[in-house]
Order: sequence, then structure tokens, then C-alpha cells
Amino acid sequence: MRFIGPFKVSASTLAMKEGNQRFRDVLTLLGQLNYTWTNTESLLIHLIAGLARVDMETATVIFLTLNTSRARVDLVERLAKLERTDPQTRQDVLSVTRSMMSEARLRNKYNHCIYSFDDTGENVSTLLMRISDSGDRLKYGKVDAIDDAEIANITSSINRLIATNRDIWALAKKHGFPV
Repeated sequence: MRFIGPFKVSASTLAMKEGNQRFRDVLTLLGQLNYTWTNTESLLIHLIAGLARVDMETATVIFLTLNTSRARVDLVERLAKLERTDPQTRQDVLSVTRSMMSEARLRNKYNHCIYSFDDTGENVSTLLMRISDSGDRLKYGKVDAIDDAEIANITSSINRLIATNRDIWALAKKHGFPV
């Protein structure tokens, strides 16, 4: 391992040059998690269009103007909670946004960390890039292994996001939102 600041980080090119499949599999899986999240998040445009009663172009501008996932989901949930929204539509929308946001913590973890691995690329870990004040001390750089159990957790999250994606499409069609 090489040291960069207080973290042990080895060169990713070494692991890639040696063709370590485990390291490549982890990177592919994290890419799939990010892709699945982003693709599902983009479907909020249809919910914005339907709930705000605007065309897709306007809904897209609104979506792109909000620069965080949390802000986009908050908007959709607030639109759903308007009194004018049919109670079944409200329930359906809140169900899918809650499902989506239940995966946000894991997605955020992997988008806001750096990775550490040994020279073979076998032992991959995350280094969380967040400061935690704890009494009179600071904590940072929490290390978590990406072991078989964590790979299963990431895979399950991807599958839940895929299901949420399908649920959003079904909801949009069911309630006549622009698709």
C-alpha cells in the first residue's frame, strides 16, 4: 500500500494491469449501481410533469434546475402532497419515492468515498470521505471492506432500484402522466 495523507491507497493502475478480476468486478458493480440510480432518478421527470401538470420540456427544466437527488425527490413528494392530488396517486408516488430513497444511503456511500485495495486488487475497501465530530476529537476515513456480503448488498440494491424503476413507469402510465 502507498500512503496518501492519512489513507493507505495503492495504485489502481497496478491492479488493472495485473488484470485482477475481483477489482474489475467491484468497479463494474459500482458503475451499475450508479447507472441504475441515475436512470431511475431521471424518471422523476415524468412524475414532475404529471403532478405539476406541465409538459415534458418544462418538467425537464425543473428537474435539471434542482441539483441534488434529495431536492428532486422532495419536489415530487411535495407535489404529491398537494390537496389537488388524488389520494391513490399520492400514495403511489410516495411509495416509489420512499423505495428509491431507501437506496440513497448506499449509493451516496459509494459516490462519496475513495477506494483502497492491496497490490493484487483482491482486498478492496472504501474510505469514507466525511468528517465526524465526536466530543473533543475528529473522526474521518472510516474503512469498510467490499467483501462478498457487501457485494451481495450492492447487488440487492441494484435489483431494488430496477424494481422501483419499473414501478415508476407503471405509475406514470396508470395515472396518465406524460411518458
